[in-house]
Amino acid sequence: MKRTGFLAGAFISVLGIVICKVIGLVYVIPFYAIIGTQGGALYSYAYSIYNVFLNLATSGIPVAMSKVVSEYNEMKFYNTKERVFKIGLKVISLLCIISFLVLFIFAPSLANMIIGGVEGGNSVEDVTMVIRVISTAVLVVPFLSVSKGYLQGHKIMQVSAISDILEQLARVTVILLGSFLALKVFHLSLNTAVGVAVFGATAGAIVAYFYVFLKIRKAKDLKRNEKPIVEEKKITNKALVRKIVFYAMPFVIISLLQSIYVMVDVFTVVKGLVGLGYTTAISENVVSVIQTWGSKLNMIVMSISTGIITSLIPTIASAYAVKNFKEVNGKITQALQTLFLVTIPLSFFISFMSSAVWTVFYGYDELNSSIFRLLILSQIPLSVCSVMVNANQTMNKTKVTITALFGSLIFKILLNVPFMHLFSFIGIESYYATISLNMIIDTLASLYLLKKVKKETGISYMRALRSLIKVIMCTLIMLLGLSILNLFIPSFSVNRIGSILYIILYGIIGVFIYFFMAYKSNTISEIVGKDFMDKIFSKLKFYKKRA
Repeated sequence: MKRTGFLAGAFISVLGIVICKVIGLVYVIPFYAIIGTQGGALYSYAYSIYNVFLNLATSGIPVAMSKVVSEYNEMKFYNTKERVFKIGLKVISLLCIISFLVLFIFAPSLANMIIGGVEGGNSVEDVTMVIRVISTAVLVVPFLSVSKGYLQGHKIMQVSAISDILEQLARVTVILLGSFLALKVFHLSLNTAVGVAVFGATAGAIVAYFYVFLKIRKAKDLKRNEKPIVEEKKITNKALVRKIVFYAMPFVIISLLQSIYVMVDVFTVVKGLVGLGYTTAISENVVSVIQTWGSKLNMIVMSISTGIITSLIPTIASAYAVKNFKEVNGKITQALQTLFLVTIPLSFFISFMSSAVWTVFYGYDELNSSIFRLLILSQIPLSVCSVMVNANQTMNKTKVTITALFGSLIFKILLNVPFMHLFSFIGIESYYATISLNMIIDTLASLYLLKKVKKETGISYMRALRSLIKVIMCTLIMLLGLSILNLFIPSFSVNRIGSILYIILYGIIGVFIYFFMAYKSNTISEIVGKDFMDKIFSKLKFYKKRA
């Protein structure tokens, strides 16, 4: 198998992520048409619970595997890195079995916590069934993750990227074909169709695992059967287990906190809204928008922060290792500026066009598009928080990261339901409360993390703040221009073709207004650099380089 350098590996990884995101975004159009909002809520219940147990079983161990295998491979301790792989598989086997049994046995209790006492929508039995179906994925996905981590430790990135794509394709095929056949051909129940759909996670993992397994088995350059040298014999299995756990534990805790944070909505929103007088249908609909359908569209924005994080982490890691705080500060500032430059106008544009965007993917729905209008804006503080979490973690500030995430979780648990009551009291629809609370919590967490970085490196955020102000001004001008256009050409149609045409028209005009203002105000050149701007525009015939 071919080993890749850092840039090539990063490109392959990002390309794999982009392809998977595109597949994950496109398939929701037919899937929503098949199972609808109630099916979407049931689907989100299963995946929310599954993600917690999956993170418990896998988070950190693949990263640790990659790190330890890479370390011993560089030292030419080939026998030891193979022992690490075998130990990792044994550890993950134990975690798989425990997670599966807990998830399968306690599925009724978890279902009762989610929807017990609520009538008129999905039943406790429905939720129990889909949780048990998806629990089978916990028996496969962890082995896939460890095997990919093993290959990544050898700097073999393309296999992981291809396996991700294969997994997504297989998963989506089972989701769409399985749910369609169950409902439309065999006329089975909705919960059966959703059960088939959630089994897609297991099917996708099996396909990807066999691909990775065969690649490892057929590889002739991994040095898998080398005898231990003298230095290796001194390294005990106990020491290797300690090293894996030491590397993995911070990632496990962080991923677990993030998953539980998301799951709070699953446990509280439906019961909270029903308690305030909303119907079960509306309450489950809100959960499906937040957890499933809206979150799929949020990937449009979140992929930007994912790309920034991918390129930011190795740069910060290398600079921080030699205490080059100037380089660290410069990269963090540029990351924030770039995030502001793209994420803010994109989020506000999608929010402005929320009705048309929702119609393109799911069909016209006034309630859902209004929820999505606010939900997409929540990606702005979440993106900043994600970048700062990874920046702190890269600088080995695990305690700071965990404190921010644990504090966010506590606030979420304590305030989610009270916020719904507060919104009801002041006359605002309560289903906006949980999204608004997320925005407040992510903003506070970001400020805390920014402060900790400033204390550690002495960074000044003035450049980033100036860029933020300019980006907001340019975005407001763009929205003003679109609002004027809306007086002459309404920005919404109740059919997909009309909505697509409106999005294209408004998109062209919106992009032109925003980038024209950003260029004239020197916002873009301040972020990416004047030389870079001159290099780009010099290739265009109509541009004359400025003096």
